[in-house]
Amino acid sequence: MTFLGVQSTSYQVENLSWKASGFGDEYHPGITLDISKFTAGTHFPNGYIPSGTVLGKVTASGLYGPYNDAASDGTQTAAGLLIASVRVTQASGTNATRVSSGLMIRGDVIQANMPFSGATTGAIDANGKADLLANGNLVRFE
Repeated sequence: MTFLGVQSTSYQVENLSWKASGFGDEYHPGITLDISKFTAGTHFPNGYIPSGTVLGKVTASGLYGPYNDAASDGTQTAAGLLIASVRVTQASGTNATRVSSGLMIRGDVIQANMPFSGATTGAIDANGKADLLANGNLVRFE
């Protein structure tokens, strides 16, 4: 006889208010996030990294972390935005070490509605906007 125990699952309600339009929604390259680059209390206090987080590519591993203009590991160059919120904290309470998602490299963004602002890593700044343009990405900010 098989026993089916009680399980619970939590979900993140997606907040896409940072997306100004559907422009660019046809292509989002797959990426893998290096969760060790994110701070639990800042980037995923509820267990999810929110969509709209600005990401940079870690040179040594090819994985992605939050954009940080002051870094020197590759994440100092903005590569795009996290297209969908991703769950980091497992049902067991432990955090994943890597999580897959997609990278927004084209689209219109309402900067005031992005999940992070100011000096927080994962927020956009003037250098990050320049990085996106220099990489051939077409991300427009309102």
